[in-house]
Amino acid sequence: MTGAVAVASAPDKPIALIVFLENVGHIAGVPLPRWVMAVIDWVTEEYAKVLLHLYGAHRRYDQVCILEDAAATGPNLAAALLCLSKTHTVDLLLLAHGQAGKLVGHRGQEMVGAETFSTLQHIYDRSPEQLDLRAVYGLNCYGLSLAWQWLSLGAQTANGAMGVNWFPEPSLSVFLRAWLWGAPYSVAVERSNLTANRWWGRILRAREGYEHPWISSSRQVVVGVRDVTVYTKKNRFSQENRL
Repeated sequence: MTGAVAVASAPDKPIALIVFLENVGHIAGVPLPRWVMAVIDWVTEEYAKVLLHLYGAHRRYDQVCILEDAAATGPNLAAALLCLSKTHTVDLLLLAHGQAGKLVGHRGQEMVGAETFSTLQHIYDRSPEQLDLRAVYGLNCYGLSLAWQWLSLGAQTANGAMGVNWFPEPSLSVFLRAWLWGAPYSVAVERSNLTANRWWGRILRAREGYEHPWISSSRQVVVGVRDVTVYTKKNRFSQENRL
């Protein structure tokens, strides 16, 4: 039987950002010594944190929670989402590698997959007010395989790469600048993807009349029930079809 369930969300609820941050130091298809991977891991993660400060994440959000290193696990992500949802509307930034249906967590040994999502889904299906998720942006490979999962957990909008995402930059910096300065989510994602394609298209060579496969693989798709900005408040009562 299908009906409509009203999910309460206070209009003046503050907003929080959770950043799932784990680079691992891995470059697709390139075997590297452990020390090189450790350096890449540290540099890229510190760079991401600098961008968040530079573009004003800590001014736009009432709280910023960064899950990095040993904290970048499925249980910690679920706990942070549920804990912050009690008091905040939450956006999620995924700065990690990915596989189909999964995020790659701490040191590439922790996977965020079905166990985490099934737990969150069970909680959300029984008590939607326990998970107040608004927007999810990710650089993870195969992110599109998770986009509808985020929507099923109450997110208003999410994005995802169709395959391997070869262009984490300038995608991240362009998205953060646009999003944190008030652009609609879809505009911020489109702008970041177009900029990355333009930059890398000048470097990569494809057969005449064909798109380079890295560009096709990295293409970002936006899904959602509505567009939002960093200033958007979730509806007081959102209608959801429930079984």
